[in-house]
Amino acid sequence: MAGAGVHRRSEEERAIRLRSTGLGKTELVARVDDLKRQGNHLVLSMKTTEPVSWHVRAAISYSDLMTLVRLLLRPKVVWYVFTGFFSRKAEPPKDF
Repeated sequence: MAGAGVHRRSEEERAIRLRSTGLGKTELVARVDDLKRQGNHLVLSMKTTEPVSWHVRAAISYSDLMTLVRLLLRPKVVWYVFTGFFSRKAEPPKDF
């Protein structure tokens, strides 16, 4: 049986939550749309769904990508990635 014991994530659980000091306490809910190379950068595209519908993009340099990879390889993050497949529904952080 495929996916036995794996908790299926709802749209809400799979969302990325974004905050910016420029938006005050507003929290944007987004989904990753695309990741592609453009010249010397990777462009990450996201679409926000709440409270506004925006197309948000981030151009990631090689240096920043290596920083991201280094951060993703931290033991606590690796553990989170692997145990997340089996975890129960988690509430998003209240203040981040």
